[in-house]
Amino acid sequence: MNLFGKSAKIASVMLLLAFGANAQQNTAVIRAGQNKTVISKYIYSHFAEHLGRCIYGGFYVGDTSKIPNTAGVRNDIVAALKKMKIPSLRWPGGCFADTYHWKDGIGPKDKRPSIVNKWWGGVTEDNSFGTHDFLNMCELLNTDPYLAGNIGSGTVQELADWVQYVSSDNKNPMSNLRRENGRDKPWDVRFWGVGNEAWGCGGNMTPEYYANEFKKYATFMTGDKLFRIASGANSADYHWTETLMKIIPSHLVEGVALHHYSVIDWNKKGPAVKYTEDQYFRTMKSALFMEELVTKHSAIMDKYDPQKKIALVVDEWGGWYDVEEGTNPGFLFQQNTMRDALIAGVTLNIFNNHADRVRMANLAQAINVLQAVILTDKEKMILTPTYHVLEMYNVHQDATLLPVELTTKDYVFGNEKLPAVSVSASADKAGVTHITLTNIDPKNAQEIEITLDTSAYKNLTGRILTSKTLQDYNSFSTPDKLKSVAFKEASLKGGKLKVKLPPISVVVLELKK
Repeated sequence: MNLFGKSAKIASVMLLLAFGANAQQNTAVIRAGQNKTVISKYIYSHFAEHLGRCIYGGFYVGDTSKIPNTAGVRNDIVAALKKMKIPSLRWPGGCFADTYHWKDGIGPKDKRPSIVNKWWGGVTEDNSFGTHDFLNMCELLNTDPYLAGNIGSGTVQELADWVQYVSSDNKNPMSNLRRENGRDKPWDVRFWGVGNEAWGCGGNMTPEYYANEFKKYATFMTGDKLFRIASGANSADYHWTETLMKIIPSHLVEGVALHHYSVIDWNKKGPAVKYTEDQYFRTMKSALFMEELVTKHSAIMDKYDPQKKIALVVDEWGGWYDVEEGTNPGFLFQQNTMRDALIAGVTLNIFNNHADRVRMANLAQAINVLQAVILTDKEKMILTPTYHVLEMYNVHQDATLLPVELTTKDYVFGNEKLPAVSVSASADKAGVTHITLTNIDPKNAQEIEITLDTSAYKNLTGRILTSKTLQDYNSFSTPDKLKSVAFKEASLKGGKLKVKLPPISVVVLELKK
């Protein structure tokens, strides 16, 4: 089963990155009408783990809080995420998923057992936020839930029961239990992760062992619309993807995951704010490595699934730095600067351009953890630069991909270089074209000429997110320092579009006929 429908093969080259400091100009050609690939809205999905202050003190403050809430979920966060158009939310992990037993989080809250969150800070988890709380919150957000099942410390029966509990409308023990706990109709959960990082915190398994475990669990997950996602590779572990595609029958799997973080060095990640240009360059190099990862993992999947029925699901991505001083190291709280906005811009452009295979991606994580879109401090809430990029880019959700041929100048640092400009484009159902561009060069503006296949466009508008320095961020005292504003440095004449991108900028252009 392919939830998203068959993706047509792209008839022309989607993206050509031309390296070389001698390139005279940035140019792009957008080929409308040559492709029927849809950019799945689920590429713009998110992740909420029981980690630090993502759930407790983030999404969930409890129904006795003075902070305005609905059943304990902050109303301001719901409003912000609905504006950003969050299509799916992954929960409860992450590493936490493979120690989570869902029955601990149902029924009266005062009777739920507590556990120690061994992965993230050793704090006590009282299970006050459980299945009903999460799935009801997803209804508030108008988002599809993505549940990560426990195969590390759980059982086949436990996961099969969870599927039945949340999705069955028949009379059976699990649906009856759900009704006893106050929910008559099921939530009809479609997205299911069968374990998480099975190569690491999910059990330190070999790919051969995990593939057979996946087959066993997937066999007993019953439902007509289930979208089962296999625990995929850690970054460039191509053997892992090859093994899963070779061993798991296609009728048992709808998606294969991939995790990759933009990190300088796992042993010395560097600061979130007070970083040098060298640290910035290396972080962006790691972010742009996503292009190679998606290309190579997709090529492996193409060997076994040439019709592209199985989705590549990048369900953890984002920047990872040292935690802020004075915070719990296990809570992974980091500030969010213009660097993060650029990571988001280039990564989403990559996903868009590979939408024939990448059909879901989940930024890690939504609130107060890693590359968050929202940060909170008691009653205060701020939107990060990453939030503004996701909100700007949501115009691509479920739009038709327009392949781009790009030639770009380089961003040069020392003896190394990276492509300075990144582009993706789409046309929505109303015929409106959107082009998103990033310039990662911190010193140089980039002028680009884009050739369109029609001169019929009559109206051009744009928005931009930029800053004076890479290290700028929104704080609780200056919450609106970075936000998108109108962009005027673009002109349209006939079938030519000329754009001047300031240093470190993310731009979205809208063209109407």
